Amino acid sequence: MNDSDLVGRRKAKERFQKFLKSKKSEFVAVYGRRRVGKTFLIKEYFQYQFDFSITGMANATTDQQLFNFDTELSRQSPLVFDTPSANWLIAFQRLREHLESKKKDGKLVIFIDELPWMHTHGSDFMMGLEHFWNTWATHRKDVLLIVCGSAASWMLTEVINSTGGLHNRVTAQLKIEPFTLGETEELLLAKGCQLDRYQIIQLYMCLGGIPYYLDAVEPGKSAAQTIQELFFEKSGLLRYEFHNLYRALFKRHDVYEKVVEVLSTKTYGMSRNEIIHVSGLQSGGTLTKVLVDLEESGFITSYPSLDRKQKNTVYRLSDYFTAFYFRFLQKPLSSDWMQLIDQPAHRAWEGFTFEQVCLDHVVQIKKALGISGIQAEHAAWRGTTGDKGAQIDLLIDRRDHVITICECKFHLDSFSISKDYADQLRSKISVFKDVSKTKKAVHFTFISTYGLHRNAYSDLLVQSEVMMDALFEKID
Repeated sequence: MNDSDLVGRRKAKERFQKFLKSKKSEFVAVYGRRRVGKTFLIKEYFQYQFDFSITGMANATTDQQLFNFDTELSRQSPLVFDTPSANWLIAFQRLREHLESKKKDGKLVIFIDELPWMHTHGSDFMMGLEHFWNTWATHRKDVLLIVCGSAASWMLTEVINSTGGLHNRVTAQLKIEPFTLGETEELLLAKGCQLDRYQIIQLYMCLGGIPYYLDAVEPGKSAAQTIQELFFEKSGLLRYEFHNLYRALFKRHDVYEKVVEVLSTKTYGMSRNEIIHVSGLQSGGTLTKVLVDLEESGFITSYPSLDRKQKNTVYRLSDYFTAFYFRFLQKPLSSDWMQLIDQPAHRAWEGFTFEQVCLDHVVQIKKALGISGIQAEHAAWRGTTGDKGAQIDLLIDRRDHVITICECKFHLDSFSISKDYADQLRSKISVFKDVSKTKKAVHFTFISTYGLHRNAYSDLLVQSEVMMDALFEKID
């Protein structure tokens, strides 16, 4: 397979190669956030050469899905079927006949995209798929079945962790994650976009590492020009993306949109009880499912507390596009991004969002600090003691009895710690020690774009620093 044009995705490509060389049939479930590039990855890796491929249709009836299946089978197979498939058992039986008619060395590769859409209400789709796999494919050694879907929670519940006929049948699962900063830079360079790393981070804070969004960045345009065109122009690609995104994934999209909207108001995140209080949603199974769905789909991230108590778990909105929508598009402050750049709201957003960038690149930060081999958990942190409160941008709780407290600053130049700021940092560390009661050593790290301007305050406080170039490091 020729995958030279594929940016990143090294581990996924290695696993696909392993599946092709396997001595048994493989049932692979691929899932991840909508627009993250799952379909593109699979089609490009296999060079669009499948022994059968089908894509489910959104909001279609069972009859319409079957018609689509029959049409694709007729187009891709030399076999002739005189009557339409009356149900999915017949449809998959015909697929089996088609595959058996092929004379081929190596794996028979079947790709079913948007699988959740094909499982319409009351249909026997899953029964047909289960029967196809359990009675035919598993008895061969040459089948590679790849199923894919953006409804990540459905993929996990109904396919990967199925308690029905597909129980323990999936031989591998593959979650496709957004690009890192390093992969984002690689993609933009491949497109001929010559942007410095400061501007790449600015784009990342709006678009995240979502290939579909990044592919819209045009060479020769600055980050600010790109953001203006994609979000604020009437014909902008992402101007109406928010509602399309959630409605395509969730049946009760209004509930999911409510939860992410509530989380957008608290940058450091909320506990489950806080979400209930602010949103007005009822506690119970529905909210649990919503939180699980949003996390599996890549929109929020849960961070356990230092005391490991479930009730203190913090949920944080971690999808950059969604956070940008609520900050600047839901109730527009201006239709001109350039006018917003110098406003306090913009600077505050950059500061908070850079913290999320750091949270998403802890592996790179640990490498820069020389602690890659040390097991650790990480999170943002907040706490109060007496009349003092503190929030920590990034905390790395290490198994070697050290806690690394990270302060993150997105700044246009090297950053200078003033006396007042140094006092704030000392207070923050003091509050953390009082609240956490930690007996571990506490180290202080400063993460910034262009580094620290060294002075007496930085020399006393900062034990290590990480600059933005380290965040672009590619990790094997």
